[in-house]
Amino acid sequence: MTTTAATPTAPAADSRVLGLAHYAARGVLEHVLARHGVTFRQQIVLRAVVTTDAPQTPDDVVTQVRSSLKADPVDIRATLDELLARQLLVTDAAYLRPTDAGRELLAAVGAEVAPISARIWYGIPAEDLAAAGRVLALVTERANAELAALTT
Repeated sequence: MTTTAATPTAPAADSRVLGLAHYAARGVLEHVLARHGVTFRQQIVLRAVVTTDAPQTPDDVVTQVRSSLKADPVDIRATLDELLARQLLVTDAAYLRPTDAGRELLAAVGAEVAPISARIWYGIPAEDLAAAGRVLALVTERANAELAALTT
């Protein structure tokens, strides 16, 4: 396996480079998701319900997913309806609960993506990952602040 280290000729990090990395990684994930008959948004919404420590209402999930994807709440609610129709989620009083099928789907996707992800991240020095994490966290914080200013 070849490892590519940061070099002086590497492009400087900017929105374009970030976007290209995001869409390349998302493309890999969407390819795997398609084999399981699930969309990217469905996987994000399902994961939001599966990974929570406390029961969530549909409104809780919409708020969480909207914060992550910056998606329209109407579209997120439609995705919830799709997951309920496919019986990957069920309602339990006012709360959403994943079904065994929903948990199994996420586990299968995770198992399939794990070795691909390992190949993508292989050999990147820990200090580079830490630096990238700090930069991306700061970019996310600033972009969220700019979006909030634009929408208020």
